[in-house]
Amino acid sequence: MSSSPVSKRSKDWFETPELYGWLRRAAFKAEGFEEPSYEGKPIIGICNTWSELTHCNAHLRDLAESVKIGVWQAGGFPMEFPVMSLGEYNMKPTTMLYRNLLSMDVEESITANPLDGVVLLGGCDKTTPALLMGAASADIPSILVTGGPQLKGNWKGEELGSCTDCRRYEVELRAGTITEDDWAELQSCIVRSSGHCMTMGTASTMATIGEALGMALPGNAAIPAVDSRRKQMAEAAGRQIVAISQTDLKPSKIMTQSAFENAIRCVHAIGGSTNAIIHLIAIAGRVGIELPLELFDELSKTTPFLLNLKPSGQYLMEDFYYAGGVPALMNRISHLLDLSNVTVTEKTLGENIAGQQAHLPDVIRSIDDALDPEGGLAVLYGNLAPTGAIIKPTAASPDLMVHTGRAVVFNDHDDLFARIDDPDLDVTPNDVLVMKNGGPIGASGMPEWGFLPIPKKILATGVRDMVRISDARMSGTAFGTVVVHASPESANGGPLSAVENGDRITLDVPNRRLSLDISDSEMDGRIKANFAEGPEHRRGFKWLHARHITQADKGCDFDFLRSESLQ
Repeated sequence: MSSSPVSKRSKDWFETPELYGWLRRAAFKAEGFEEPSYEGKPIIGICNTWSELTHCNAHLRDLAESVKIGVWQAGGFPMEFPVMSLGEYNMKPTTMLYRNLLSMDVEESITANPLDGVVLLGGCDKTTPALLMGAASADIPSILVTGGPQLKGNWKGEELGSCTDCRRYEVELRAGTITEDDWAELQSCIVRSSGHCMTMGTASTMATIGEALGMALPGNAAIPAVDSRRKQMAEAAGRQIVAISQTDLKPSKIMTQSAFENAIRCVHAIGGSTNAIIHLIAIAGRVGIELPLELFDELSKTTPFLLNLKPSGQYLMEDFYYAGGVPALMNRISHLLDLSNVTVTEKTLGENIAGQQAHLPDVIRSIDDALDPEGGLAVLYGNLAPTGAIIKPTAASPDLMVHTGRAVVFNDHDDLFARIDDPDLDVTPNDVLVMKNGGPIGASGMPEWGFLPIPKKILATGVRDMVRISDARMSGTAFGTVVVHASPESANGGPLSAVENGDRITLDVPNRRLSLDISDSEMDGRIKANFAEGPEHRRGFKWLHARHITQADKGCDFDFLRSESLQ
């Protein structure tokens, strides 16, 4: 990589003969900055998704100060700016509805301002892909810094992971095996520090992807949020963004086809979130790369599952960090990766991970001791999912991987929660729970409703898992034999809309099949009879979303934001 400096993008803002050049300097003076502060220096934006409404990101203002220190050290001029923050806990119906809006905020904030490089501060799960999508579209030198995972939860001597164990104990509360007092006590024990979920949920998965793509410094993903090394990492990122702003190392030079394939393999090796597929497809689309679902499944079959973390294993992100983090894991599968890809370090991936060892062999397994010879996600096809559906076999019940059962159908999320615990519900443990209208159009954003609850009457028998199918998403922290992202969705004429109570459904994960036992002609007739469009929106962002969102197999991005829209 050449070290010769390039022309500074920010120079055009300040050296224009127009009055605005003078006014921009006056505005900087109003903030207390004279010309020596920024003149001749790269101006570095710190794109911050901090918000008190997003507890995962509530420490990012502090982390931004560490980035600034690094920028100043390297001779740059840092300027922090806010963008929309997305917190899954507080936002209804889902932060996924607003991922693309945040990506637009990021892109427009970067392109409209005098920035030579940008550090992207994220944490809660949709902020990270949105930051990468926006940065890819803006295409100026960028480095991702995530806020890091929370410390382990602990209750009565048991290490807990949010929100895998939230979901597990909520089931036990409904089953009556723990008390309301237990549940109240647990609330104070499971989320006990700043940072995002410390399981291999979507936030941890996307932080891992940032490293695997080469858009984050090695080791960034796993450092706990409250560990002093998190601030050290942020400071290092501040120094490095100054360096790559002067060599013009843009996201488009880093996020190549092989970089995305490396990232997909990492997702499989870590037992990552099902949401990673949607996000990776969307990020890739911003740089003109197609990632068909077939590619995800092809790479899954040749990538071992190595990371023993909840919800697919037993440990947590803190353990992953002590075990060596993403560099050690990638070194384990280095023979499967393209090691020549350039990264934000200005070194290749191979140089970054060379010699990185796994220190806790039960956390990061060896190839010979893999948790599974295949990766953590599988793509299903059939007449219920012509363009694909996703399951996470590593977090599912082995005895349900091949299963045929009777459909118990819920028309939408409200119908599900109105009837799921009705003692008169006609349901058995061998049935298949089906929820319609949970997709990007039908539910305004594709909420995390795919983790359908097991009926109380079934829980009472000791059963804790059933086959569940929807066109919604599932939190990366969730578990069970759950099929999500059935595409096309019900509200887009998808076959899930045709399912009726009593139909026979077959799930066959080894053969990647998801089938409804009716004829094609009957399927077509039912779709026409049952098709219902999603909710009508007359104004604002939801109106825009409903008209331009793509389906899950295309990344749920807006059709006008893909790279071809720039041509």
